[in-house]
Amino acid sequence: MPPHPIERMKLQSNVRFAARAITAHGPGYVAIGGTRLTRTCLLGPDGIDAAWGPDAFEGLDAGHFAALAALPCDVTLLGTGARQRFPAPALLRPLIEAGRGVEVMDTPAACRTYNVLVAEGRTVVAALIVE
Repeated sequence: MPPHPIERMKLQSNVRFAARAITAHGPGYVAIGGTRLTRTCLLGPDGIDAAWGPDAFEGLDAGHFAALAALPCDVTLLGTGARQRFPAPALLRPLIEAGRGVEVMDTPAACRTYNVLVAEGRTVVAALIVE
């Protein structure tokens, strides 16, 4: 049998992904593309919205979810802070009606999941509560 052909793979930086990758997270912060944010934020294909959302999970309201439903994406990730908490089903209604996939998890898990999905080429929005 002839030897298997060597497959070649490009090893180059994906600049678009690197600029919006979550590069670190910890208590009280997330770092996106090297920029450290110390408050709740929204991260998506169009950049960072550092003014989105409340400072704590308990402050989430219908307006926050309506804003998420208006964003074009495949999946919406909701990072609920240091621990996973689920919003009231009524708050999720705009996302469900928009046919949006919604995943609720703690913020560290949302950061990791966001990076994996974006690296796969998925269009993702991450709403990250930073406590």
